[in-house]
Amino acid sequence: MKKLFLAIAVFSCTFFLAQKSENYIEISYNSICCGPPSSTPVMNHINSFQNKKCILEVYQQSRLGREGEYKLFVGIDALSKSKKAEFMKGLEAVINSQNKSRNENSDGIVNFDSRKIVKKENLKTLNNLTIYKKENLK
Repeated sequence: MKKLFLAIAVFSCTFFLAQKSENYIEISYNSICCGPPSSTPVMNHINSFQNKKCILEVYQQSRLGREGEYKLFVGIDALSKSKKAEFMKGLEAVINSQNKSRNENSDGIVNFDSRKIVKKENLKTLNNLTIYKKENLK
């Protein structure tokens, strides 16, 4: 039992100490009746910034509802002030486009507030938080 507790403690410390960002933005994927929308447009935007020698940390909080609702947390400390503004503007455009093209009666919605920043300490308290893997989401 002690070994199991020790292994969990070591893994948890390693997971959270490996994070480099202190500030994260939150992108929430909500469902109306038929599951949440895809994260593909947002991840394509994030990947376009990662290709420019800037690695952004992305974490996923899953199992938030009955229909697979989830949240993404993106670390933004690696971006310079001008890149951060460009990133946020592009992200808002992608999310707005995704929300406008949805079927309002059945498709879920993506929520994002660029003014809301989640601190690293708050991430530590969240359940079901994992490193984002593209194949985990639709």
